[in-house]
Amino acid sequence: MSLQVPGLSATDLVSDEWWRGAVLYQVYPRSYLDTNGDGIGDLPGIIQRLDYIAGLGVDGIWLSPFYASPMADFGYDVSDFCAVDPIFGTMVDFDALVARAHALGLRVIIDQVYCHTSDQHAWFQESRADRCNPKADWYVWADCKPDGSPPSNWQSVFGGPAWTWDARRSQYYLHNFLAAQPALNVHNLEVQNALLATARFWLDRGVDGFRLDAINFLMHHPTLQDNPPVKNPTKMTRPFDFQHQLYNKSHPDIPKFLARIRALTKSYGDSRFTVAEVVGELAAEEMKLYTSGDQFLHSGYGFEFLYADQMSADLVRTTMEAWTGAPNEGWPSWTFSNHDAPRAISRWSPPDQRPAAASLYLFMLLCLRGNVFIYQGEELGLPHADLALEELRDPEAIANWPQTLGRDGARTPMPWRSDQVNGGFSRGQPWLPVPVEHLPLAVDRQEADPDSTLNLCRRLLLFRRRELALCLGAQTSVDVPSPLIGFERTLGDRVLLCIFNPSLAAITLTRLGWRVIEAVGGADIELLPPLSGLVAERRDFER
Repeated sequence: MSLQVPGLSATDLVSDEWWRGAVLYQVYPRSYLDTNGDGIGDLPGIIQRLDYIAGLGVDGIWLSPFYASPMADFGYDVSDFCAVDPIFGTMVDFDALVARAHALGLRVIIDQVYCHTSDQHAWFQESRADRCNPKADWYVWADCKPDGSPPSNWQSVFGGPAWTWDARRSQYYLHNFLAAQPALNVHNLEVQNALLATARFWLDRGVDGFRLDAINFLMHHPTLQDNPPVKNPTKMTRPFDFQHQLYNKSHPDIPKFLARIRALTKSYGDSRFTVAEVVGELAAEEMKLYTSGDQFLHSGYGFEFLYADQMSADLVRTTMEAWTGAPNEGWPSWTFSNHDAPRAISRWSPPDQRPAAASLYLFMLLCLRGNVFIYQGEELGLPHADLALEELRDPEAIANWPQTLGRDGARTPMPWRSDQVNGGFSRGQPWLPVPVEHLPLAVDRQEADPDSTLNLCRRLLLFRRRELALCLGAQTSVDVPSPLIGFERTLGDRVLLCIFNPSLAAITLTRLGWRVIEAVGGADIELLPPLSGLVAERRDFER
């Protein structure tokens, strides 16, 4: 019997708002499946696995960059926004990917990197030639101080000053990341128009939306004033961490450009989706600013869970209560793992508890209010890979080794077959090694195990899709014994009680009048074993 929710009409579920409450699966193309033996995943490999992705029960995919690039930052240093890098395939492959995804009912979201380009991009090559060429003001250039030092104290995310001297112009250029990633001057309307033309190119090819990378780095403050220092800094591994990032990013004109992006996507129909990646101290406030009303972006991609050292009731409560559903408020998106952070189960659980932790955290993620992003391998319960220094490829990981886990450990290739070389990822030498500990978690083994994390993920995704209160409902914290995490999801008369135990101790609970409708780890309404969770409905609710 279908679920009837009072107050929810058919128009609330039209395809134009397919993204609201959707689950998207992030594909990191370099590490998904290699079809030509060069050790690097490619678009044909993704096409081969689209049936697998659709079989999970997700609503769409987010593709990390596949554009032409020297790969200094593995695709986030773009040399041509409108070209597929040959290591990934061709534009014909991309068009085939979109067509096949759509045939399977999957939406396709792609990364757009508007804050910077590669230093090999034709725009930058022209801009750096001299101070009077047509693109001279397309990047952030500034004169040195009288003593020859950089224009400001701004630091790069990847370490060292955010300014590099260029002798051709006798000026410094800004780069918030690698020196090979010069910052675009998006205050310049010509630059904005060029970026919008890029977006139009991909919309014309049928993509369903964009994830906008590090969007609060889009505009600097032209005053170039110094960032203030952090008082009493702790756990600082990079010079970047010693400053409050007030002036190298987060300019108040950023929403004006976001409004132009929204207007462009809307011209292709209301079903195109935009989500902002927002990082830094002010990320929560900026997420809300960039998604407020209906003139900016649809959603913001939160980092509260992604960079958390541990999962706790306080973290869930404070993060989720910031999104109340007030008028003109945007819609949040959440993820526990991605290509830029250590995998969640390695951050939040000891090695011997990770299989149970993988199930618990997948369940919890799928019960949160907002959109959900699942990172490739998360459905398998992959832990963060432990790589030796000589195996690292990520410039940030190398620069900060061994103080941080680095990003490479989250980017190792997908293990498809436990009995094949390189886990079935490639017949050649993979760009990153396939960890031996990932092979027992390979797709082929989990397909054959009805109790595997993979099959649980499919079940939970189906459960979320069936329960509209999980997709669209409000979220309210409830009082439960510490360290349990508890909240209700409400839509119309439908109320679901969600309770999770992230600890290694069993915890008793008395919740009369509730019936468990989904659970992991053996959870029951009266007892939650370690690393377990449940969703319950009121006993008098009629389906």
